Amino acid sequence: MATETPAAPAEEPTSGCTDDLAYDVFARDCPSRDALKHVTDRWGSLTLGALLDGTFRFNELRRRVEGVSEKMLAQTLHALERDGLVHREAQQTNPPRVDYALTPLGDQVARQLQLLIALVEDRMPQVLRARERYDARHAAG
Repeated sequence: MATETPAAPAEEPTSGCTDDLAYDVFARDCPSRDALKHVTDRWGSLTLGALLDGTFRFNELRRRVEGVSEKMLAQTLHALERDGLVHREAQQTNPPRVDYALTPLGDQVARQLQLLIALVEDRMPQVLRARERYDARHAAG
């Protein structure tokens, strides 16, 4: 008498994203989550916001985005370029020159991000008051 081999367990989906489904940033393995991270982390958002002002060379951009290290700016630009948000163009000059600018997609994303930046800047007095109240409550311990 032949024995039956148990069926292999069904594979569980690894994410809420596939090519034929809508992307879902809340799904753990969805690639939109990484793209959102690149846009919304501190240096990504500041870099995209700065590039709304036009094309920049690397050191010009570094001066515009105060506090970013050379290494972090390079990593940020690489990630944004990979996501199709930033265009990097190496000029054939001596000394070599590299320009960074927003792509059409990057411009769309940066304009939406600029609305958030403006809202945060506009609401800073309220944020600062909230921090003071919080700190006062928690300092009393």
